[in-house]
Amino acid sequence: MTADLFEWIAAAPPAAALRRSALLYIVVNAAHILSIGLLIGAILPLDLRLMGWFQSVPLAVIGPFLSTAAATGLALAILTGALLFSVRPAEYAENPAFLAKLSIIALGILNAILIHTGKGWRHTLADEIAPRRIRYAAGISLCAWIASLLAGRWIGFL
Repeated sequence: MTADLFEWIAAAPPAAALRRSALLYIVVNAAHILSIGLLIGAILPLDLRLMGWFQSVPLAVIGPFLSTAAATGLALAILTGALLFSVRPAEYAENPAFLAKLSIIALGILNAILIHTGKGWRHTLADEIAPRRIRYAAGISLCAWIASLLAGRWIGFL
């Protein structure tokens, strides 16, 4: 069943278009890199602020903005990543670095959901001081997103 699914993905029109056009592949690849840049570029300063750095910067101002920017980067990275995956799905599905990247991204997403859906996030924005559990979650986030970036780079070497 999995092989059939991978064949179906690889035969889909977007995958075929990416394989036929080097320019289209380069554009989607560049968009993926830019999306990751937006995600990491937003989440790192937010995590550092939550962990107690840059305390002169108002969390109530940058928190919602950086969260939205990171979510936008994540959504675009998932979309462009799915397109890149479609070019060689069976190969990627067997790549340990790709599987590690997906697992780490899942951890990062789950961590973000837990941070933002709890009342601690709203209190942190209002109080400007993150409670210990939010600081720990920010540390997990920082590590998870950097690890996903490293795992992504590792894909091409396996």
